[in-house]
Amino acid sequence: QFFTRPVPDKWSPAESVQHLILAVRPLLLAYKLPGFLLRIVFGKPNRPGRTYAQVVEKYKAKLAAGGKASGPFIPKQVATRSGPEILIQGFVKAYNRFGNNVSRCHELKLDGYLLPHPLLGKLTLREMLYFTIYHISHHRQIVAGRKPSEIKD
Repeated sequence: QFFTRPVPDKWSPAESVQHLILAVRPLLLAYKLPGFLLRIVFGKPNRPGRTYAQVVEKYKAKLAAGGKASGPFIPKQVATRSGPEILIQGFVKAYNRFGNNVSRCHELKLDGYLLPHPLLGKLTLREMLYFTIYHISHHRQIVAGRKPSEIKD
């Protein structure tokens, strides 16, 4: 069931995990880069930072308007022969690295620098962190909300 799509246009749990890995990869570097590089490439914030609830609300609105993953964030077909363990280990490793990078990030840097998001536009590093927290929860809820009867063999 981990590798099976519930319906043709919905991702399998494995594809959701792969999508989350693809989504965090650019952030692994971004939270390690010196602030001056982020500022040169993405500019500086020109508005107050959003709260977690505001970021989530904006993301939900974009999804409701038809927004979805694109380009490098769309999972490829996942090999089933290695089992779910390899993919889950990759997820844990990527997000542990992300957590380590964020924990080393100075508090002021979180609100003083921007990163691009494909649906939400430029976000502060703190807002991107909020998005990432919600994004994992969003996909977990989608997968957990599926009933066994929705999974087609």
